[in-house]
This record gives sequence, C-alpha cells and structure tokens, in this order.
Amino acid sequence: MRLVLLMGLSLAGLWACSEPGSVEDQIKNVIGEMEQDGEEGRRGAFMKRVHPDFQAQSGQMDKTEFKRYMVFQWNQNSRLHAQLFPIAVTEDWDQQASARFNVLVTGGRGFIPERGQLFEVFTIWQQDGSDWLLLRADWKPVEFEGILPG
Repeated sequence: MRLVLLMGLSLAGLWACSEPGSVEDQIKNVIGEMEQDGEEGRRGAFMKRVHPDFQAQSGQMDKTEFKRYMVFQWNQNSRLHAQLFPIAVTEDWDQQASARFNVLVTGGRGFIPERGQLFEVFTIWQQDGSDWLLLRADWKPVEFEGILPG
C-alpha cells in the first residue's frame, strides 16, 4: 500500500513539475499572487514580480517610482483590498503577454473601507526563465456618469 501511495505521489509531483500550465494560467496566477501579496502588505514579494525595466503610466513612472507609489498606498491604508475581474490574457509574442482587467481597489484604516476606485488596467508581462514579470502597466479610473442621482 505504501509503495502505491509513494508511486502516486511521485507521478503527481512529476506531472506538476512538467505541466506549467498555459501562458494565460501562468499570468493569472502571478496576478493573483501579486494581489494577495499587496493586500497582505508583503512589499518585497509584491515588488519581486516587477521587471527591473518596468514602466507605468505611458513611461511616466519607473520601478523605483512605482515602489514609492505602492508604499504610499500601503502606508495610507492599513487594510487594502483589490478585486480583479475579468482578466483577459493575450500571448503577444515569444516570452511576452498582455493582460487587461478591471480592478476595484478599496482601502482604509479600519475594517470598513473608507475609499475605493474602479480602474481599467492594461499590463505587459515578460517571461524571465520560468517567471513572469510585470514589464508595463497603465491604469485609469473608470468614471460613472449618470448612475447616481444628483
């Protein structure tokens, strides 16, 4: 019985190592990990997924400025939450892919969020060995006109 269990675990381990998943699955996993790291304030883990040549907001922000921006967000919001939906990944060319999604970001000091904003996000990812790193990001707030009375 032990031998069958060990063989089953070994085969499962080999399958897990040999099947990295589609590019779409890999990118979605990295985005999910970054979301969780960001929410839990794991700054180093979040930033290690950002490419050294990162640029954001049409080249107006580099990796250092992005890190400052994120530290400001973490310091301003002891509770930061992001809800991403839907994530559409396109394999653009060899070792690069793009992802588009909306993200609702809420934050504040207490249990109840004090502020929130919905953003449209476009990202480009660069494969580095077996890792996918965030190379480019652009985001803009989604404006809601005519939805609320007033």
